Amino acid sequence: MSFRTTMQVKSRHHLRADEIDTLTTAIEQTTGVALDAETYELVELDDVSYDVVLTDDNLDVVRFDDDEPFLTVQGANRYNPTQSLVTVDAGAISFVSNGADVMRPGIVDAGTAIDVDDLVLIVEETHDKILAVGRALVDGDEMIGESGKVVE
Repeated sequence: MSFRTTMQVKSRHHLRADEIDTLTTAIEQTTGVALDAETYELVELDDVSYDVVLTDDNLDVVRFDDDEPFLTVQGANRYNPTQSLVTVDAGAISFVSNGADVMRPGIVDAGTAIDVDDLVLIVEETHDKILAVGRALVDGDEMIGESGKVVE
């Protein structure tokens, strides 16, 4: 999943308290991160299949299509998630960083709670940096192996 570099803002507004509660609960349930911000601002974009939420003016949250909100790469690296993680070896870093799908041989660990179609965070094993957001093509306990694409 890649972000376009030039986007037109369709609308931008601060979230209400109940919307913030829903957002922060969803993020905590999927990533283990308790967002802590003073302001939450929804930015709806034209001609893309996602919206973003700025937390204290940081691009920390994304919502693809009708999915629940999820951390961006920037947000994940700011908050250190503990769930929805797929760890890749050093050989996969350049491929994943350039938008390639994740193949089984490059995976060294994956959360067993990950289900098919879940959004996941791709993390590199050496420095624990988040490289990308992807969508699981198989359950987490089926990700490690010899061949096949497991995250797009």
